[in-house]
Amino acid sequence: MGLLLLYMIILLLDIFYFSSGIIYNKGDMEKHFACHSQGFPQKTEIIKLYLSSDDLKVECFFRSESELTSKEYLGVFTSGGLAPSLGIMNSTYTGIFHFNLTLFSDRVYWLINIPRENITKNTDIAAVEEWLVRITLQHGLNIYTTEGTLLDNVREPILQWDLGTVMTEIDITSVYPYVVDLKVAKCPCANDVALLGFILNATYNGIYIGLTFSGFWNYNDTMWYNLTDTIYSQVGEEHTDLSVVDMVLTNHFLVILTSLGLFVSGDLRYPSSSVLTFSRADFCGFERVDYIKGKLWYNERCFANREHFEVDYVTITFERNRTLSESSSCFYTKEPFTQWLPCLPHILKGMKSIPSIVVTFLVDQEHSAGIYLFSNQKITTASVSVLKDNKPGLKPKFPLFIFPSSFSSPVGMVFHPRSHFLYAYGNQIWLSIDGGNTFELLADFHDDIIKNTYHSFYTSDITFVSQSGNVYLTKAGLRRYSKIGSVSDNIFTLYYDHMGFIHKLTPDHFEADGSLRAFGNSKSIFGQAPDMGFEAALAPQYITLKEMIFYAYVPANEPPESIYAKKFSNIHLGKMIHSRKTGTAYIRKVLQHNTPEGFLSSVIAEVIDPFGIEEANTSSCLFSSLSVSELGNVSYKLTLQPQNPGINSSFQDLDIEKTVVIPGYSSFLITNILDAKNALAIATMPERILSNITFQKDSWFLYNLGHRNGRIWTIYAKPCNYWFQHDDSLSLNVLKYIDLGKSHTLKVKVIPNTKGVRTLEIPLLKVIVGNANLLEVKVEGSFDDTDSYLMKISGASKALRQGSTSLGLVVWGASTQCSVTTIVPMLKNSCSYLKSMHHIPSKVIPLEDWISGIHKDSQGFNMIKTLPVNYRPPSNMGIAIPLTDNFYHVDPSKPIPRNLFPKSKRSGKFKQCANMSTREECNCTNDQKFSHAVAFSDCREKVPRFKFPVTQYPVSLEIYSEDGHIPVETPYLVTVTEVNRRENWKLKHSVPENVKKLKNYLESRLNAPVYNPLGLNLSIKGSELFHFRVSVVPGVTFCNLVEEFQIYVDEVPLPFPGHALIAVAAAVVLGGLIFMTFIFQIRNIHPADMCQKFMRRHKVNISNATVVSWLIDEN
Repeated sequence: MGLLLLYMIILLLDIFYFSSGIIYNKGDMEKHFACHSQGFPQKTEIIKLYLSSDDLKVECFFRSESELTSKEYLGVFTSGGLAPSLGIMNSTYTGIFHFNLTLFSDRVYWLINIPRENITKNTDIAAVEEWLVRITLQHGLNIYTTEGTLLDNVREPILQWDLGTVMTEIDITSVYPYVVDLKVAKCPCANDVALLGFILNATYNGIYIGLTFSGFWNYNDTMWYNLTDTIYSQVGEEHTDLSVVDMVLTNHFLVILTSLGLFVSGDLRYPSSSVLTFSRADFCGFERVDYIKGKLWYNERCFANREHFEVDYVTITFERNRTLSESSSCFYTKEPFTQWLPCLPHILKGMKSIPSIVVTFLVDQEHSAGIYLFSNQKITTASVSVLKDNKPGLKPKFPLFIFPSSFSSPVGMVFHPRSHFLYAYGNQIWLSIDGGNTFELLADFHDDIIKNTYHSFYTSDITFVSQSGNVYLTKAGLRRYSKIGSVSDNIFTLYYDHMGFIHKLTPDHFEADGSLRAFGNSKSIFGQAPDMGFEAALAPQYITLKEMIFYAYVPANEPPESIYAKKFSNIHLGKMIHSRKTGTAYIRKVLQHNTPEGFLSSVIAEVIDPFGIEEANTSSCLFSSLSVSELGNVSYKLTLQPQNPGINSSFQDLDIEKTVVIPGYSSFLITNILDAKNALAIATMPERILSNITFQKDSWFLYNLGHRNGRIWTIYAKPCNYWFQHDDSLSLNVLKYIDLGKSHTLKVKVIPNTKGVRTLEIPLLKVIVGNANLLEVKVEGSFDDTDSYLMKISGASKALRQGSTSLGLVVWGASTQCSVTTIVPMLKNSCSYLKSMHHIPSKVIPLEDWISGIHKDSQGFNMIKTLPVNYRPPSNMGIAIPLTDNFYHVDPSKPIPRNLFPKSKRSGKFKQCANMSTREECNCTNDQKFSHAVAFSDCREKVPRFKFPVTQYPVSLEIYSEDGHIPVETPYLVTVTEVNRRENWKLKHSVPENVKKLKNYLESRLNAPVYNPLGLNLSIKGSELFHFRVSVVPGVTFCNLVEEFQIYVDEVPLPFPGHALIAVAAAVVLGGLIFMTFIFQIRNIHPADMCQKFMRRHKVNISNATVVSWLIDEN
């Protein structure tokens, strides 16, 4: 326990050192954690996690010699408040999850349980990136970082099928004796998912393919299938000698070239049956003898979150010239691979054509161009044609690139996955970084020929294997390479898994790099690192105390065909020269020249450790002075002049190929001993020789870098000399979307780790843009006080043209021993699949209240409305006559209300609940039940509720993306519609002067009102449900930004009929008067006369009554 406590103290003291961020190339990333779904993992296992339809449950152990010690470590870390964190990331996504800090009972592991929907909500079958997982003891501190992978078994297309009849171990073992070669095809997005096909000799028959989803780490984990019957169902069983020739696994299809034809699978995303079926592609005039020599070519790109401009192409080439009846010996096709077209366009009459074989035809998707590699008996050429309607044009995009005659055996051409780095290979390797316009020689193997290339997109490793079995390594875009060993197996192939570990596959066993170094950079499966030196003597020439030139000596009688074996070449660039005595030097530059005589190549090197000189007790000539005189045009005679007669001083045979070094003068390589006092030599710098001059004893020195008595100098790869820090993302190779008018900035840092080697004040990082016409890329670089080189790369979208381009960030001076020398971020001038527009409600209602259906405001008003079953909003014809096609809160088992009128009966359609009998069968998810989208209206149950009238409701909009949230404002303009065609609503907004012209123009083009989203207010005078859709106008973004929101207007007061009653009463009275007047007229009744007569009669009666009353009173 005391040792553990000391361990913790050291750990805490190093926290600040560890917390500086992810830095690559710092050394081997040891495996401190072992994570698994069950059991205690073996020591050699790497982390392989798998995501199913259930939650992701991960158990992590701290690696130790025993389970007991692991438990003690666990207790100490936990008591210190430390628990691991799990980072899940790919090129576009990063999620951090934390293990439980609390341990239970006698548990010896940390545990985490992550719901699937917290990682991804998608379950459809599609090409999806395999995740990288990074486990650290504490997030942000990067302590004990251990990496692995996470594969989504639910969505990976090829894993959803049975490829054929499952084979037992006995079945597959019986095939081994007939295997002559192997072919691997791996999934572009998940390199751990791969297929291994057996190429058989003519004495056996069948298609046998192995499938892995764990990267061929364990032979027993491979599932073997027999596809023979499936293929014979297309060609007939009367044919024999059936075998795999080549395979390609694209994002959505499996293409198999067999000895009896080419077969293409159905779309892997849409399983129609459990067994995968194939269709045969017909090529008129081609037979078995042609198919067995055919090759498939494919530009590997991952189309996760596929764009409309992204499509796979596959090419087939036949090793023969086409006949007059054949259109071509090269054909290509795009997904779904049903129509195969000739690679060469039809040559019009009068146009000249060079009779050549198409070695390779590749489609460069970044430039929308086709790249050819032609060859005939005289020359090898490369040509680029622009694709128009997916067909190459007649006119080349660039002038024809003619390779030198030394490139006499071209084999093929390949793009490094997900990049624009193009390699042509054969007896030489050529690199193009400009889409095939120009090529640069990378390596020359003379009589040896590169037969196959193997690539890792994650580490940018590229491995070349020659026909002699030699294995060479380079990095994508790096202009240097190394020999890393050889393979003695007669039948083998190589394969890189998703994390960049290299595997050697043979028919009966798999071999991976047993050291498990970071990113698979160790190549132990190829044996001990080879000496890249050659059998020649080196003559050192000092330029300064820290800089030397080493000349390689080629004797005059050397046969011309072997001169190359005694010269420095590109393989030596960036390597270290070691002397068996003492001394090392770093090769900075390789030179080829014809003078001085005898030295046809040299290297400029920086001295790391001084080279040892010969001692006088082994070379007695050093006891004498030395005079130099010319002897012919080339040679010089070295003459000893003894200083002490009592000391024997002479040249010996062992001094041949030693070099006389004289500070300030030319060096001399001794080529022959004339006698004890005289020797012949050649000068490294003849112009720095003074004739007949004598150099005193101890003023000249003797170096031995010869090979006559056994070569005493070697050349090996330099240990990694740069650290690499990527500040933009936890993922190494990122994908960034750049919307129209937007920009994105990447930041990287290169940290020199060059002990004893000076850092040159020149940029350490080279940026290579794949398609410079798509984005405007600017680069800023500077050195800091620690000689670290910082670079900012910004890409801006300026053109209304969608596409993608890769950036190559290459540490040009890095050793091939570095895990990371190149990163290839991808920039898409397009809309991010993570970008969306959202309506921000004026009042936020918690999720738990939405579930319960009750959320009351300060006045006790419930702001959630549960819609009636099978509800439809009213129309302009009235509440009882809905005319919309959209149903809400659908339950097919319940009656449909408001369905009395014929127009209502003819409208209304179920969507998700179509042809269902109950609501449960609709399979509405929680997300769909709370979605505002009209596509999920069948599932929508509850909506926001407002009191009548709704006035000046703020329509607040925000854009969500991986970069955060931003409000929707100009230049974004929007249109607003009510999806159910309801009226009684009105929008109010203000339009700045600088936007009015744009608004007016858009309204005339769209035939719809256009609004400024900033300060947009909504007023509603109607009742019940209003469903609005807000859309951003086209031309200001690549995204189709659409948002929908709903408002239910309730408690609408009953309308008071006073106005109507008064109007009706007035009409009745007026009508009655007119009617009475009419009756009086036709009856000749005059109401005025009648009134006058009545008044007169009334007055007479009153007068008579008065007289009678007076008479009575008088009496």
